[in-house]
Amino acid sequence: MDPTSPPAFDPRGLTRPAPILLRYYTLVSLAALAAFPVVWLVNFFRYETLKYSFGEDGVSMSWGILFRREIHLTYRRIQDIHVTRNLLQRWMGLATVSIQTASGSATPEMQIDGILEFEQLRDFLYTKMRGARGLAEPAAPPAHASAPAEPSDEALVLLRRIAADLAVIADSSSGKGSSS
Repeated sequence: MDPTSPPAFDPRGLTRPAPILLRYYTLVSLAALAAFPVVWLVNFFRYETLKYSFGEDGVSMSWGILFRREIHLTYRRIQDIHVTRNLLQRWMGLATVSIQTASGSATPEMQIDGILEFEQLRDFLYTKMRGARGLAEPAAPPAHASAPAEPSDEALVLLRRIAADLAVIADSSSGKGSSS
């Protein structure tokens, strides 16, 4: 291991959101104008009770005082991961990591807020998601594969056939149009 390389990202150390999330919630609550006290209290209690847990089999998130909410997703259920950052989040160095499953819902199953290492978390979740499905990490291409080889991708072959068929149709239709 190279001593100059940064240490590997370990999300097990992430149990609480970054403190800057409370400042973000305060600024967002200010946009509610007259409803500021209510919106801020809801966001404050969410921040204070928000807890994350990243285990060997999945990720858990919990929050709430009166109405406690807990979500546990196994890595194998994860279908897609999105990182979104609005202007205020970019300015504050925050992002929302949204995790979607095959539950049939249009909204994400879990939204992880207040993590400063959002890109590393996304990459970690992708790795775990692929590992849970039994897929190996992508291997480096062999040294002899530097020259472009004939495409073996079925989709590319199919697209080339379609393009050739469309060219034939275009040629035949242009021939008919000039004879009339």
